[in-house]
Amino acid sequence: MSTQSHIAAIILAAGESSRLGQPKQLIQFQSKTLVRRVVDAASEAGCQPILVVLGSETDTELVQGISSELKNTGATIIGNPNWKGGIGTSIRTGVQHLIEIAPGVEATVLLACDQPFVDRAVIEGLITLHHETRKPIVAARYADTLGVPALFDRSRLQDLLGLDDFAGAKSIILSNRDQVAEFPFPEGEIDIDTAEDRKRFCVTSDSQVENQSLAD
Repeated sequence: MSTQSHIAAIILAAGESSRLGQPKQLIQFQSKTLVRRVVDAASEAGCQPILVVLGSETDTELVQGISSELKNTGATIIGNPNWKGGIGTSIRTGVQHLIEIAPGVEATVLLACDQPFVDRAVIEGLITLHHETRKPIVAARYADTLGVPALFDRSRLQDLLGLDDFAGAKSIILSNRDQVAEFPFPEGEIDIDTAEDRKRFCVTSDSQVENQSLAD
């Protein structure tokens, strides 16, 4: 994917993983942490800049761990002091910073760090569909709904800035269906929220990768 399209990426990684019992950002999936995996996917798809929104008042050790993971990736970590106030605060923090540093950006892809099957092909698919349809919003379709990952044209960034504290991007997507291009992504319904999710997807996946490596 050419970087000439000037598509940014905002990665939401400020959650405290209360149901999981450990920081989901640093869980391993296919030999990479979830946060590194999504940053690499955005980079491989040609997204620039790449902004990772963290809670600035989260555990210092966690922030340091994520910073270490993203060293030399080119991603910029943005702290959201109000992250406990809801996902809308993190989206607004990321978008506001994006507008300040890249006012001419064509669009941004909004990503969550806990969807392990988001890869380069998915992000490129969103971007390609945006260019083909010229729809201002492109959203992933899964589990009979639409949601992130999703692309928002520059003309819709103000909508993201206007989100209520506890409202996510899905509220904008579903209230503007006529302006949304749908990208099929059935694996999008899988996210890592609980210990059971981790055991089912991450541990199994890494074991398969390790076994394949030994077989080779």
